[in-house]
Amino acid sequence: MEGMLPPESAGVWGMSASTSLEAYRALRADRTRWLPVALDIARGHGLDISTPHVFATGTNLVVGLGERLILKIFPPLLRAQFVSERGSLTQLAGRLSLPIPEIVAEGVRDGWPYLVITRLAGTLGSEVWPSLAEDQKERVLRQIGETIASVQRAPLGPLAHIEPRWDDFMRAQMQGCRIRHERLGLAPKFLDGLDDLLRDAAALIPMDAPPVILTGEYIPENFLLGCDDGTWSLKGLFDFGDVRAGWRDYDLLGPGAFMAAGRPGRVRSLLQGFGYTKLDFALKRRLMALMLLHQASDLNSHICIEGWQERADDLVELQELIWAE
Repeated sequence: MEGMLPPESAGVWGMSASTSLEAYRALRADRTRWLPVALDIARGHGLDISTPHVFATGTNLVVGLGERLILKIFPPLLRAQFVSERGSLTQLAGRLSLPIPEIVAEGVRDGWPYLVITRLAGTLGSEVWPSLAEDQKERVLRQIGETIASVQRAPLGPLAHIEPRWDDFMRAQMQGCRIRHERLGLAPKFLDGLDDLLRDAAALIPMDAPPVILTGEYIPENFLLGCDDGTWSLKGLFDFGDVRAGWRDYDLLGPGAFMAAGRPGRVRSLLQGFGYTKLDFALKRRLMALMLLHQASDLNSHICIEGWQERADDLVELQELIWAE
């Protein structure tokens, strides 16, 4: 009966893995504890389990079922990711020219929700991006900008109710910004300008503008690329577990930090694809503020510009370096 563990797997999740992130990570690292249950879920839906493939990266329990399907299991303590993923795939279905996964089945096993989704064709962006020629990188970044804009044109639907609301989220991020970046070891010369930037941010970042769908993670690990006659293009987008509703510029930060690398051609391609034709001081200032306020912000780990800490003396110079014209 669906929702019940087989006798040999009874209690496999464990109460601690359902409530403790540390215990869950230990469970996730030991596939012998959870893979049999995942395969039992798949079997219950009549799916092929002859060639399962466990994905080692990511947050949730993810196993490929042949070439066509993926089973994604969410621990109860990350149920918000299930709600976000399910709602996003449902809301964006049929609304994008770029392929995204389709939901084939869903359910709950002992309080752990799961989705069975289609598997997209293509090569993981992170495997290809470093080796692409510069003109190909600009091409892909333009397509990413276009894709972000396309996602943001879709109606919010039930995603409008995802908490926290944009204004609450931003105010909480502003309040904890200095403590966060001090803890992460941001250099004092950048911390010195943080109060001025946060003061500007309150005016530069719209708090009550009509919200749009934000994934927060347009990064190489979350999209697929394909090559046709020597030309690389964006072929698929996945992972909608951190979607929220808010101000549109927020989704420029991932590709801006991880991919544009302060190269004027790349920056221009991304922004033009998104719909911005002018990169003025106010836009750079807003993007710099949002980069520091992002849910996953860690400049020391995320800015992919060689020697950036020596090349900028303060946050103003840093924003000019990241968003170079």
